[in-house]
Amino acid sequence: MKKDTLIKYTKYFLDFMFYSGIVVTATLPFSIKMLGGFFENVRKHYEETVVIYFVLGIAAVVILRELRKIFKTVIDKNCFVRENVVSLDKMCKWSFFIVIMSIVRTFVYTTVAMLVVILVFTIAGLFSKVLSFVFEEAVGYKEENDFTI
Repeated sequence: MKKDTLIKYTKYFLDFMFYSGIVVTATLPFSIKMLGGFFENVRKHYEETVVIYFVLGIAAVVILRELRKIFKTVIDKNCFVRENVVSLDKMCKWSFFIVIMSIVRTFVYTTVAMLVVILVFTIAGLFSKVLSFVFEEAVGYKEENDFTI
């Protein structure tokens, strides 16, 4: 697959996830009520579940928004900019926020899926922070090189 094709499809996928995330988060009270018919814990803890998943949904949408910002710089072929360092730092903070909220959720009721979410977002937060360090170095080299020329 060509690089430009992969970039284009990845952008469409990111856009789809971003807008879908908004819709899913906005409709949580209805979808969780529907799920309560199948899962007793969801029915017993309806209000807590709506609040926790609403907060988690907003955090996920914010992370996707930051990814879209970074992706725009990839499309523009100008990746090593200070804004990407800021976006990666925000993604790190929001990932760890999701981890904290997921841990809080485990006190309401624990599932294996939530433990996986905690692990995934811990790794995502660490990865985002390390990438922000890498991008910060690259931006520094780029700025230094721009001043030399």
